[in-house]
Amino acid sequence: MAPRKRSGRGISFIFCCFRGSDHPEITYRLRNDSNFALQTMEPALPMPHSEELDAMFSELVDELDLSDKHREAMFALPAEKKWQIYCSKKKEQEENKGATSWPEFYIDQLNSMAARKTLLALEKEDEEERNKTIESLKTALRTQPMRFVTRFIDLDGLTCILNFLKSMDYETTESQIHTSLIGCIKALMNNSQGRAHVLSHTESINIIAQSLSTENIKTKVAVLEIMGAVCLVPGGHKKILEAMLHYQKFACERTRFQTLLNDLDRSTGRYRDEVNLKTAIMSFINAVLSQGAGAVSLEFRVHLRYEFLMLGIQPVIDKLRSHDNATLDRHLDFFEMLRNEDELELSKRFDAVHIDTKSASQMFDLIRKKMNHTEAYPHFISVLHHCLQMPHKRSGNTMQYWLLLDRIVQQIVLQNDKGHDPDVAPLENFNVKNVVRMLVNENEVKQWKEQAEKMRKEHSELQQKLEKKERECDAKTQEKEEMMQTLNKMKEKLEKEACEHKQAKQQVSELSTRLHDLSTRASFSSIPGGPPPPPGAPGGPLPPPPLPCGIPPPPPLGGMPPPPPPPGGPPPPPGPPPLGGAPPPPGAPLGPAMKRKNIPQPSNPLKSFNWAKLPENKLEGTLWTEVDDAKVFKVLELDDIEKTFSAYQRQQKETDNDDTLGSKKVKELSVVDGRRAQNCNILLSRLKLTNEEIKRAILTMDEQEDLPKDMLEQLLKFVPEKSDIDLLEEHKHELDRMAKADRFLYEMSRINHYQQRLQSLYFKKKFAERVGEVKPKVEALRVASKEVLQSRNFKQLLEVVLAFGNYMNKGQRGNAYGFKVSSLNKIADTKSSIDKNITLLHYLITILEKKYPKVVAFHEDLQNVPIAAKVNMTELDKEISNLRSGLKNVESELEFQKSKSSQSGDKFVSVVSQFITVASFSFSDVEDSLTEAKELFYRAVKHFGEDANKMQPDEFFGIFDQFLQSFSEAKQENENMRRRKEEEERRVRMEAQLKEQREKERKSRKAKENGEEDGEFDDLVSALRSGEVFDKDLSKMKRNRKRINSQVTENSRERPVTKLNF
Repeated sequence: MAPRKRSGRGISFIFCCFRGSDHPEITYRLRNDSNFALQTMEPALPMPHSEELDAMFSELVDELDLSDKHREAMFALPAEKKWQIYCSKKKEQEENKGATSWPEFYIDQLNSMAARKTLLALEKEDEEERNKTIESLKTALRTQPMRFVTRFIDLDGLTCILNFLKSMDYETTESQIHTSLIGCIKALMNNSQGRAHVLSHTESINIIAQSLSTENIKTKVAVLEIMGAVCLVPGGHKKILEAMLHYQKFACERTRFQTLLNDLDRSTGRYRDEVNLKTAIMSFINAVLSQGAGAVSLEFRVHLRYEFLMLGIQPVIDKLRSHDNATLDRHLDFFEMLRNEDELELSKRFDAVHIDTKSASQMFDLIRKKMNHTEAYPHFISVLHHCLQMPHKRSGNTMQYWLLLDRIVQQIVLQNDKGHDPDVAPLENFNVKNVVRMLVNENEVKQWKEQAEKMRKEHSELQQKLEKKERECDAKTQEKEEMMQTLNKMKEKLEKEACEHKQAKQQVSELSTRLHDLSTRASFSSIPGGPPPPPGAPGGPLPPPPLPCGIPPPPPLGGMPPPPPPPGGPPPPPGPPPLGGAPPPPGAPLGPAMKRKNIPQPSNPLKSFNWAKLPENKLEGTLWTEVDDAKVFKVLELDDIEKTFSAYQRQQKETDNDDTLGSKKVKELSVVDGRRAQNCNILLSRLKLTNEEIKRAILTMDEQEDLPKDMLEQLLKFVPEKSDIDLLEEHKHELDRMAKADRFLYEMSRINHYQQRLQSLYFKKKFAERVGEVKPKVEALRVASKEVLQSRNFKQLLEVVLAFGNYMNKGQRGNAYGFKVSSLNKIADTKSSIDKNITLLHYLITILEKKYPKVVAFHEDLQNVPIAAKVNMTELDKEISNLRSGLKNVESELEFQKSKSSQSGDKFVSVVSQFITVASFSFSDVEDSLTEAKELFYRAVKHFGEDANKMQPDEFFGIFDQFLQSFSEAKQENENMRRRKEEEERRVRMEAQLKEQREKERKSRKAKENGEEDGEFDDLVSALRSGEVFDKDLSKMKRNRKRINSQVTENSRERPVTKLNF
């Protein structure tokens, strides 16, 4: 069944409503400009409210795919006219409902036509029927609502049309069907969404270009109009150039644009008076030359125009003047005018009036003149020199060599700074910018690399020095801040103690006065006849008995109290005895003098045997009195022992040749365990300090911050042990031969109390960090306890929960006066009987938001509870204990060092004394804060009815933290449920499908290309056909030409060389 042909009505019938303000009347206007009024169509249905009408009318305008200007005009209409337009459009859609109003019908017809690849078997009526179907599709694409085009695109209707174009035989190619198919593509591109779809298709433009091979003039004109208009669309110019290159391969052309120039030059047969085709070709050529990169790049225009000139377009243009057609002449004038302007601009670069591009000698002279006395001139001569050596024979691949050179030069001229080619790249993967960058002088690059390496080393050294100074400054700044804080706190404490001392002194003075009065009265009472002693004050102390000789007793509380003892305990016992060995304990029997053994001495030091030597005073009665090792020395091969267990370590293997040459290898003495020595060497290589620098840093307590904390911790692992010291003392005369690790251990063992100094230094460096870790925990515990005690909102929340529980529970579980705080986390376990996703906690939050809105923000009162929930009291007490013991050890070492005479450069006493003063006060402050925090915590636990002896902070505050998280999550879930409910209500009021369709169409309208000022593809084609698109440039060039002619006439009698005279 053939589809019913639609009338040629589009949206033009609507805009008659914009004239006048009479009673609304809908008038239909055909494509030609004659008005053909039909009867007035009064809407049969009552007009809805304004909001509903605007929504319905907006849907209609969206389907029409109007430009912004026309949309504004449509929405400016009165409500009555909007309703009439809507009713008439809906009535038209109802009348046109049928198989032909769906894209599926046309797609099936196209597929069936493409399957029948020949027209030979068809009768004339069948061919006309097929053409009517395609014409009907073209009309539908222009007049049907927007959803028809969208549906056609979604069903891949464009691919069906392109496949039909690719599979046509010769008869179909020359028939009207070919023209109608091109018209369908043009109609699809007249829609913004369809145009974007065509341009984004990978093969669409190439397949359209293939239609230039037909002899059907109408088809050629339609193809050229489409391709010329695509040049005006942003991004379309390069697609057209690629399509013409594709057509060159498809049509087996020698060069690009050859078919166009042949058709332009034809003047026989049907081409004799065919002006429309020649006009379309010239408009396409002008669009290719002046749009895209040609709009701004002179080089590109000259390059592309040279292709047409090489094909002989200039004689053809001269011959086309004979047609005497105004539209064609406009395009010819634009071509020649643009050429003259470009040649004039090019000649200005060489200070010439005119450049004859056909004369090789003139072009050479101009280039030589321009390049002479420049750095590039030798390279120019080199290019000419090598061109002389290029192959010149006509056989073989001679032409390809010159073609390669031509394309390289083209790439250099055309490629922009970003490496993009406006035309199809003459050479693929050839980036001029990258190649030029690679040709930079190698010597300069080498110098830059050396300079950069030198600067990199200097930067690294400066960076290390800067980091060292920063560490030193940070440490000093931190010490200063801690000192200031400590001084301020000490000042406050001293002021407080001074005030208390003043009050106590005043009380003592008062008591002394009273005691003196009492003593005086007591002395009077001892005189006969004296007055009786007054009774003592109630509750006061009894007066002391009188002393002989009438001396009054001394006041019991008079004078200053004794000063407090200094911080720290008594000094520790003295350190270990000197390295010379331990004397026998006092009172031990010395016994008879032992005979000194005659032990043979090795020629070289040997590795030591780490045994535990038995004291001589314990040998009596043991088997060692019966042993004589002197006999064994006679049996042993001492040379072999010396060779096997020599303390020297060779750096390289000795060879016989070395011995013959008399060269001596460097030997190192190592008596320390191999693995321990290796680990010590690794540490020293990371530390990057000499033994003297390490020794100085330890003696000065690292004033210059040379020893980081992590390095100190590693140094503590390599403290010389007693066995190491004994072995090293035996070989101290060979100090120069000692290995690096042995030398280090020996040097450190010479420092008095090295281990205690190192431990004190490590504690000093870590003290601020460890106190900084403890303080936030103590503070969080203290503040969180205050928060749960003082929060009114949380108290109100518990009150509401108690009411809920008593109301919901009956029997023994009900009638409660309170509940354990752990019950808060069980609220969410009670589910609703209506909706299982709703719990008692969700419902509680809803009630609180309605009745107690302030309570909902109770989490703001408990901000420190999550931090306190991570505090473990046992670990906290352990950390405090470690700090106390570490501080005590440092104080003990300080007392020991004070009792000894210090060597030069030893600053232990001064530095540690200052540290102890600050650290003791800081630690005391932390202890006081911890005591206060514990008291507040116990109060908080009892406040909520819990057992203070069993409940720990992490458990107690963990309950609150878990409830806070559950409360926040449930609140968010309530919000989400509320939003989902609102979305459901909104979804009921609006149809999601229409909304998405409108959004999609609105986005497609916003994506309109900048070149489409009028919004319609047909307008671009019309402007290109008539030459109006070039009017602005043509007028500008005419004005420039007149100005240049007048200047030349005034300054010289020489007539400028031009192709046209206006």
